[in-house]
Amino acid sequence: MISYLEFEKPVAALEARIAELRAASAGDDVDISAEIGRLEKKSAELLESTYKALTPWQKTQVARHPARPHFKDWLDLMFEDFMPLGGDRHFGEDSAIIGGLATLKGGRKVVLIGHEKGHDTESRIRHNFGMGKPEGYRKAIRLMELAGRFGLPVVTLVDTSGAFPGIEAEERGQAEAIARSTEACLALPVPMVATIVGEGGSGGAVALASAERVLMLEHAVYSVISPEGCASILWRTAEKAPQAAEAMKITAQDLVELGVVDRIVPEPIGGAHRNPAVVAAALAEAIESELAKLSGKSAKALRKMREDRFLSIGDKRSRRDRRQGG
Repeated sequence: MISYLEFEKPVAALEARIAELRAASAGDDVDISAEIGRLEKKSAELLESTYKALTPWQKTQVARHPARPHFKDWLDLMFEDFMPLGGDRHFGEDSAIIGGLATLKGGRKVVLIGHEKGHDTESRIRHNFGMGKPEGYRKAIRLMELAGRFGLPVVTLVDTSGAFPGIEAEERGQAEAIARSTEACLALPVPMVATIVGEGGSGGAVALASAERVLMLEHAVYSVISPEGCASILWRTAEKAPQAAEAMKITAQDLVELGVVDRIVPEPIGGAHRNPAVVAAALAEAIESELAKLSGKSAKALRKMREDRFLSIGDKRSRRDRRQGG
């Protein structure tokens, strides 16, 4: 059963009417297939026109959709032979950040790391809503060091509203863990491809996304703070979140233009949750394509790519050169 967002209500009304007609036509001698077909076409056209004109705030809602695929879904759809590796060897295990050895469908061995939000109340609490704690980021550092040691590329799937802000996380060095995870990304001697698959929130996202190639799903968002948080600071009310989302340039389309993201992976009309398999196939192909381009490059060249990439963000000429392969 599809969960509809507020701006999808007209589509929901049409699809509810279609469901009613189908139920009414069961066992009925009256043929209403033409009417059902007309409504289905109208619904598809309305959904398409709606998603072609999404505002940044509406894209934020799509990125947070409760049925949107999360780490474990992408894992099942895109990878094989996953061997989870837990614990940071300092404090404990963090279920918000999952990582291990995996094989990208097609045969490439990688170290896979990502945020898991969970799908229902129980799993969301267990995974802390995808908000990593210091031990999660230290686990990520350990896995990146493992990848460097064995020459395996690193793939990250970023989907978090931000790192966990609780007092216990601060007591265990949250800021330091995030900084060191970011540093570990930048120092990797092997290729790294990061993808923002849902929300890319603040340092909690950057700590797993400081790669030489950053991809982003079409309706994902990536920002230094949530629109609600920004609105609360600037306007003293979270009700201004739509205006904040517009001003912050958080969409994939804006971020490609700014040079923060390198490539957009398309989603089906209506978002990734409507057809996860199609998105997963496109994302797996994009990741494999990027890793193929990066394979064979020396550790020095990869580090230089990351350095140049992040220092040139905002430089229009550098963005043009990157698009042209420079």
